[in-house]
Amino acid sequence: MTKKRHKNILQAAKGFRWGRKNLFTKAKEAVIKAGKYAHRDRRAKKRSFRSLWITRLNIALGLNGVKYNEFIALEGKKNIALDRKVLSQLAVENPEIFTKFVEKVK
Repeated sequence: MTKKRHKNILQAAKGFRWGRKNLFTKAKEAVIKAGKYAHRDRRAKKRSFRSLWITRLNIALGLNGVKYNEFIALEGKKNIALDRKVLSQLAVENPEIFTKFVEKVK
């Protein structure tokens, strides 16, 4: 069992640099830390993408003469249920349609 456990840890540490790829104790520490980073960054990715969508929307709305916060408020009042991801994709891929949409929301 010990041999199997060591083999699994060293397999997971494959590609790491220096002693962390072939010394069991260092490899174990590196694999644990890598797992923590991976878990943390899966959560952070959601935040960073939302921030990207908001930035894209803000720029696109600025070109149409509307502020982001006013647009989101108007969208909520009119019960339009498009999220920031869809809106930013629309602004990037189809600016003409996005402009028409903004005029409709105004």
